Amino acid sequence: MDLSIVIVNYNTKDLLKQTIESVINNTKGIEYEIWVVDNSSKDGSVEMVQEEFKSVKLIASKENLGFPKGNNVAIKKAAGRYILLLNSDTKVIGDNLQNCVNYMDQHKEIGALGCKVELPDGTLDHACKRGFPTPEASLYYFLKLNKIMKNKKKYGAYTAEYLGEDEVGEVDALMGAFMMIPRTVIDKIGMLDEEFFMYGEDIDWCYRIKEAGYKIMYYPKEKIIHYKGSSSKKKKAKTTYEFHRAMILFYRKHYNDKYNIFIKILVYIGIALRMILSMIKNLFKKS
Repeated sequence: MDLSIVIVNYNTKDLLKQTIESVINNTKGIEYEIWVVDNSSKDGSVEMVQEEFKSVKLIASKENLGFPKGNNVAIKKAAGRYILLLNSDTKVIGDNLQNCVNYMDQHKEIGALGCKVELPDGTLDHACKRGFPTPEASLYYFLKLNKIMKNKKKYGAYTAEYLGEDEVGEVDALMGAFMMIPRTVIDKIGMLDEEFFMYGEDIDWCYRIKEAGYKIMYYPKEKIIHYKGSSSKKKKAKTTYEFHRAMILFYRKHYNDKYNIFIKILVYIGIALRMILSMIKNLFKKS
């Protein structure tokens, strides 16, 4: 088995159907399997997969396991040489998957591969290539110095602006919407950290992969479309909370011992202020 595609789903029935169809209709020349882990959806997602995609391996959870734990459940059962984390709100384009497998086969130093991720309007989903959120990089990004000091690598490190969106190159981190990882690397560094729930686990995985000596590669010769939620829609309080909780978890896990108490206090204050501002902003958005 060349590739095991793992899709964690939560109430995205129509998008999930589109995602699975895009894989089946476009993927040839490699042996692959599709795993869908449903996190207790209430929209008929489970029934849709059972009725329309007999070849898909379905795990229907009775509770919402979260993104990392949901992926881990399928990864443990998967048979592929490579594991692909694929969001349920994406669409695979062309020969993406077989070309990415072939590229990984030719570059054994790669620990994780991400493709170009476009939003429906054709613009780049900037989270598909990014730097680690160090206090310095986060501060420059928060102050928008990356916009003022253009072409300066250190100011644009947070979003990896030093690498063009159509340029193949090494980055710090990829997004879990599309991340291909060799099984041998997972065996070495371990599974996704289940202390995270729905954000941050992808950056944490990339951090551990780089620490193990592998490269994180952005490969925009292949792409997917990401139908992520519109910014005009209201976010649930839990979503906002989990996003900022992930920041704290990541900092404690990887940076807590690298910075003094003054920096730590500033980081936690910054995260708290950002969460408060996000919640206030969300109050004024339409449902």
